[in-house]
Amino acid sequence: MRAHADSSVGHLTLDRPEAINALDLGMIEALAAALDRWEKDTDIQVILLDGAGERGLCAGGDVRGLHAQIVAGDADEAATFFHAEYALNARIAEYPKPIVALADGITMGGGVGLACHAAVRVVTERSKLAMPETRIGFTPDVGGSWLLGRAPGRVGEYLALTGATMDAADAIYAGFADHLVPSERLGDLHDALVTRADPHTPTELVLLFDETAEPSRLEAARPWIDDAFSADTVVEIIARLRERSEPEAAATADTLEELSPTGLVVTLAAVRAARELPDLRAALAQEYGLVMWFATTQPDLPEGIRAQLVDRDRTPAWTPATLHEVDPDIGARALASVPDRGLWD
Repeated sequence: MRAHADSSVGHLTLDRPEAINALDLGMIEALAAALDRWEKDTDIQVILLDGAGERGLCAGGDVRGLHAQIVAGDADEAATFFHAEYALNARIAEYPKPIVALADGITMGGGVGLACHAAVRVVTERSKLAMPETRIGFTPDVGGSWLLGRAPGRVGEYLALTGATMDAADAIYAGFADHLVPSERLGDLHDALVTRADPHTPTELVLLFDETAEPSRLEAARPWIDDAFSADTVVEIIARLRERSEPEAAATADTLEELSPTGLVVTLAAVRAARELPDLRAALAQEYGLVMWFATTQPDLPEGIRAQLVDRDRTPAWTPATLHEVDPDIGARALASVPDRGLWD
């Protein structure tokens, strides 16, 4: 991670381009330290967050490292990582100086936790945002459940369960981003933030480069998304999708039937619970309990990481294997799980 002052701009650049800037504990600690330092620096007025390389801001957290920790039975190390990451997510949301995040290219999982709680959230025509945790038998975290719970209609449930990727228009529509700036103008935006001519606020400066996004595909799909994803259970969601005439609905049902049954049931409960929470910190605390529950008790998480990222055979053996075998109370039990160490302790 690189941090340097550029006139009145504190510039943070994630710098692991070979891994699409995936986050490890050292990067999280360095980001937090820079924010601590610049909060007290009266010369720094704005923070700019971006990523090195051409592929994206951040592909997520170090999931391979998490797999190694789970396999080794090192729950404390996993807890330390999540504790630091979620504290940083809250810090970004509450930071007293405006943070401008450039979610250019791939911005997923942990990348969403960095960019989408910032004061000014910029996407480009290259942006690909997602919370794809169910693909590895996990559940959206880094404050993702807070964002998903506040998406229009049942878009949050759809994005959470499927891990579907949003383009710029979708991200703005779903509440994950604010402005679309063409990637070729990001350098000009950076220069404008540094020179701070007129207008003066970061939002006003971004608006100088903002372009109107194309119509959101998510918005167009609201009729079948809202109909299906308002059902009480994942089984009922799939049944409703099968009843729809839209090809996208059938394809979504196919996707859900491939994913971890436990992960889907718990994720549905988590997003709906987050919708009723008072603030981001409460959502992060709920997510912390859930991720430690997954990391310490559920075989699907290490199995999902193995199948998708370690062996890459794409054939996870979920336990249990079907939705009908999942304990109907498992969502409530997961939400009630209390980790040994509280998030804000």
